[in-house]
Formats: sequence, structure tokens, C-alpha cells
Amino acid sequence: MQLNMFKAKIHRATVSHAELHYEGSIAIDGNLLDAAGIREYEQIHAWDINNGERFVTYALRAEEGSGIISVNGSAARSVEVGDLIIIAAFAQLDEKELAQFQPTCVYVDANNRITHTNRSIPKQMAAA
Repeated sequence: MQLNMFKAKIHRATVSHAELHYEGSIAIDGNLLDAAGIREYEQIHAWDINNGERFVTYALRAEEGSGIISVNGSAARSVEVGDLIIIAAFAQLDEKELAQFQPTCVYVDANNRITHTNRSIPKQMAAA
């Protein structure tokens, strides 16, 4: 059996550009793609923290170290420059692969520079 599992995310990236008339995709600083293990042209999901919009597109590689997060094409209508988004990728894994698998989480600052990475998401605790 194959399971569709969370593979990687770039957490709370800041949208630097929204280009309606550019071919669809999200151009992402190459350093962030490499750190997350997301490949160019890989399908990605994007979730806008500011307005709740969600969309699926593919990753394009932007210049390394540029801090670019450019939401392009029709998806540009779903964001505004300055919005925070989560970019996620998923992978199909079988039971054997799951035993060794851990996702990659990349955390960035307001300029889309990596602050740290993690191989798990902290367990959510009940509010006191």
C-alpha cells in the first residue's frame, strides 16, 4: 500500500512578488528548495496564513540567496506581497519506507533566510 505523506515544508515564507501575468508556479529561492528537498517542477501546496487561501502549483527555482518567493499566474490573485505562506510537498511511500522516513521542515525569517531546520513537527498540546 502507498500512503501520501507530508514530505517537506518551508514554514512562514514571506511572499516577495505576485506576478499575475507570469506563467503559473511559485519561484522559490534555490537555497530554500535545496534545504527542504523540494525539486524544481515538483508539485507543491501553498497555504496563505494571512487570508486562508490554499492552492496547488509547482516549484520553480529562483536565484540562490535572493529570498524570492514569487507567486505567479492565477495563484497571484490568492496572495498579496508580504503575506506569510507555508509551502508543502508530499510523497507516496510504502510501509517499508515509512519506517525510516522523517519530513524536512525549513523555517525562515521575514527575509526568507533559513533560521533553522527540523525533521519533525512538535506535538501539539492541549491548551491549559
